[in-house]
Amino acid sequence: MQSDNWIGVLAALQAQREPCILLTVMHHRGSVPRGAGTKMVVTEQAQYLTIGGGHLEYQSIAQARAMLAAQATEPHTETFPLGARLGQCCGGMAQVLFEPVIQQQPRIAVFGAGHVGKALVTVLSSLPCHVYWVDERAELLQEAPPGVTLCKVDDPTEQVVNMPADSYYVVMTHDHAQDLLLTEAILKRCDARYVGLIGSMTKWQRFAYRLAGKGFSTAQLDRVRCPVGLPDVKGKLPAEIAIAIAAEIITVYQQQNRPQSAAMTSDV
Repeated sequence: MQSDNWIGVLAALQAQREPCILLTVMHHRGSVPRGAGTKMVVTEQAQYLTIGGGHLEYQSIAQARAMLAAQATEPHTETFPLGARLGQCCGGMAQVLFEPVIQQQPRIAVFGAGHVGKALVTVLSSLPCHVYWVDERAELLQEAPPGVTLCKVDDPTEQVVNMPADSYYVVMTHDHAQDLLLTEAILKRCDARYVGLIGSMTKWQRFAYRLAGKGFSTAQLDRVRCPVGLPDVKGKLPAEIAIAIAAEIITVYQQQNRPQSAAMTSDV
């Protein structure tokens, strides 16, 4: 990429659905490393372009990543005197604008590549989210839509360990015993944003009894949605079930992005 191709950087990150902060030097006075209009882009793990290096850039990157961690949605400006506070001797002043350009998107792990799993992954792939499709059968994962991360693993609980905090999980494998192991692994993390388990109320009663015997509290068990999906969305076809689950996930995600005063105090 060209050193000043910030539009290309944003386009590439948008294609990857990677949240980022666009930094712009808005005003400056005196001697500064770069002039007004200089831009750089910061993600959770990387930075692109430069606003001049040194402690100004170091502090700006730290602030941008703090905004990403807080899932900030509003722009913010910060004025940096380029003196002793930043360890620079330019003697000038720079005002930097921090703009969240690509918002944090939910990360959703779908366990199971059966008919409903395939239908759900297809629906979710059209939404602004990161989808991880997990199964030990590589031949079934070959039908994944573009943009879906394929996770062919012999032990699907490994993917539970690898997911970031606040992830969404939908468990719908071909094996009830594996469903139980996955549900247990997800609840042990204590940081899932959403846990959906396909099956009947009878299935969940059996699972809840066994999980309670392993020490899981009622509050932990109440986090699991089983039967999964919005109950008002009826139907038994794979596509109908997938739409009900996706609708429930969208509801949870929208609650997360409301102002805190308006958000529900308990998770679905």
